[in-house]
Amino acid sequence: MSAIPSVNLKEFVSGNQEEKQKFINEIGNAFEDIGFVALSGHFLSDDLVDNLYSEIKNFFALDQETKDSYEIEGIGGQRGYTSFGKEHAKGKKEGDLKEFWHFGQYVENNPKLEAEYPKNVNVKELKDFNTIGKETYKMLEKTAKYVLRALALHLDLEETYFDEYIKNGNSILRPIHYPPITSEPKNAVRAAAHGDINLITLLMGSHGKGLQVQNHKGEWVDAIAKPDQLMINVGDMLSRLTNNKLKSTIHQVVNPPKELWGSSRYSIPFFMHPISEMPLNCLPNCIDNDNPKQFEDITAGAFLHERLIELGLIKE
Repeated sequence: MSAIPSVNLKEFVSGNQEEKQKFINEIGNAFEDIGFVALSGHFLSDDLVDNLYSEIKNFFALDQETKDSYEIEGIGGQRGYTSFGKEHAKGKKEGDLKEFWHFGQYVENNPKLEAEYPKNVNVKELKDFNTIGKETYKMLEKTAKYVLRALALHLDLEETYFDEYIKNGNSILRPIHYPPITSEPKNAVRAAAHGDINLITLLMGSHGKGLQVQNHKGEWVDAIAKPDQLMINVGDMLSRLTNNKLKSTIHQVVNPPKELWGSSRYSIPFFMHPISEMPLNCLPNCIDNDNPKQFEDITAGAFLHERLIELGLIKE
């Protein structure tokens, strides 16, 4: 039995009120408890997933000089390539043992945000890389929208409460390559223990051991999804908005046993961010005498900026 509960999004969109409520209860309870679920019934087709993995493996197999040409200075790694070991967890000096790419929002009908967000970076060596990246981004964004609608109902909000904040939101699709480990890492793991910044994270590629989640007792438990499932977790923005009713759980990606050091690992998180104006002020219905307000008022944009400085991706 996995320590991570499984849910099926098809129940929520089925049109059957009982099934819809079952999904709302299951995902709401899981996010109040361990902060993670394994979700099936999402909008990604098997072909799209296969094509995406093929494209990102092709990209990370390019020579280093070519990859480095896609590392854009001065944007905090928000688009394009980020080289090996550059990002570290909050409070850590050692860089994580990974390199990654960022696809960002494809803004619709909003010139202000189009000017505000960095442009997506086109990889000229791979003709399908950007097209498949965009399609995956759109399908994960759609999946996230319905998950947030279920959570809005769980929190006694209007079902579409989050819709206006996530449309054209500053979301990121991040294909990650954890290269083979060639020598004993010094205090470094593939991704050190951390909480995510955003509203929710949808993770592709957690089908083997590596991802671990910390439960209420402080124990690390393996989080392994089935091949057709996404692992979805609460980020710090949603935890803050709900006064920690929904839990942003600390998680990490540990190094494999020594006999597997020679193998690469790929994972692809989609970080669902709202527009920067979204207030993250604790919801009044998540505050009471037993749960006094825990967080200062802040916008999503200001909170993100603070955290990118802590992660070493933006210099003060």
